[in-house]
Amino acid sequence: MEPLYQQTHKQVHEIQSHMGRLETADKQSLHLVENEIQASIDQIFSHLERLEILSSKEPPNKRQNAKLRVDQLKYDVQHLQTALRNFQHRRYAREQQERQREELLSRTFTTNDSDTTIPMDSSLHFNSSLQKIHHGMDDLIGGGHSILDGLRAQRLTLKVGAFLGDREEALRSGLIHQLGTHVDVLVTYPRVLLFW
Repeated sequence: MEPLYQQTHKQVHEIQSHMGRLETADKQSLHLVENEIQASIDQIFSHLERLEILSSKEPPNKRQNAKLRVDQLKYDVQHLQTALRNFQHRRYAREQQERQREELLSRTFTTNDSDTTIPMDSSLHFNSSLQKIHHGMDDLIGGGHSILDGLRAQRLTLKVGAFLGDREEALRSGLIHQLGTHVDVLVTYPRVLLFW
């Protein structure tokens, strides 16, 4: 177990030193460095699996110490894996921003197409139909009101006409009192009654 542990421990320190190369590498060699580090991390994980099996076979007095050493190596490698992923994530985000910046700088802007319209024809048609219906209802109500006024006038005319020959009967029914001077005019000028 000890030679494998020493070899794995040495690889962990080599990866830690290679992580510094990520920041200084140019774009062409950056992917190669990332792939190299990832391959080393994968190899260390396979070594750690073997070390866990070997540490469980250690004598009981050394087993606890061996497991602690393997767990520490595992923690260090997981930390390196997380650091590599964070670096890759930042690099991808930076490359995406650069691509977007280049797209914006190379894009030519034009005026809006003539196809950019707001479909309001159906709404305007609906609104004008509602306005027509509203005015039609007002006219209908006004016509009904004038018809009712005409019917009331005809009723009064017919009542006065019926009592026209008998002024005493008209006074008794209170018709002359209700209509005041208009009845006097109607009674005095019976021909106007027929046309008025």
